[in-house]
Amino acid sequence: MASSAAPPPPYASKNAPGWAAMPQRKPVATTTSKPEAAQFPLTTWAWSRLSSRSRRYLLIGLVAALLALTIGLAVGLTVGKKPKHANLALPTSHGGPYHGDLTYYNPALGACGYTNSDSDRICAVSHILFDAASSGSNPNANSLCGMKLRLRRNGRSVDVTVVDRCVGCAETDLDVTEAVFQEIAHLDQGRVVMEWAWLEKSPVK
Repeated sequence: MASSAAPPPPYASKNAPGWAAMPQRKPVATTTSKPEAAQFPLTTWAWSRLSSRSRRYLLIGLVAALLALTIGLAVGLTVGKKPKHANLALPTSHGGPYHGDLTYYNPALGACGYTNSDSDRICAVSHILFDAASSGSNPNANSLCGMKLRLRRNGRSVDVTVVDRCVGCAETDLDVTEAVFQEIAHLDQGRVVMEWAWLEKSPVK
C-alpha cells in the first residue's frame, strides 16, 4: 500500500522543493540613543533631590549673579572710556585772556586752607595776583580763593578752581595738578605756554 507524503510545513519554500526553509524572523528595530534622563543621570538626580524652595533659591542666585556680571561689565566699559577733551572758548567779560606759563605740582594744604590731591582740578595763581587780592593777614580769606578760571592750549580747555598761591610764578603763570596738566600737555614737557581767563568777576585784573 502506497504511503502518502506528509504535507510540507507552512514555512516551506515553494521555490526550493525537497527542503524546508527556516522561518524568517521579523527585524527588531534598534536604537543607539539613550533616554534624556539617562544621558545626564547625576544632573537629573541632583535636581530631583532639591526641594521646590531650594530650586527657587538656586534660580534666584543664578539670576542675581548674571545681573551682577552684566552690571559690572557695563560699568567696566564705561570707566574704560576716556573722556573727550573740552574745547571751550575763553570768556572776555571778567578779565583776560592772559598768556603765561603752565607748570604742575603736587598739592597738599594750600594757601586757601583746602587740602587737595593730584587728581583735583585746581590751580595756584601767582603770588602777585594772590597778594593783590588780599584784604588781611589770613590767606584763607583771600577773595581769589574758590574762584574759577579756564585755561586753554592747542584746542583743549580745562576749568579749574583757585586754591593756592604760587611763589615761583610770574604774574600770569599758573601752577596746576598733574591731572589738569595732562589734559592739555604731556607731563614730560614740564612747562608749556597757555592762555587763560576768569569765569567770574575777579577782584584783580
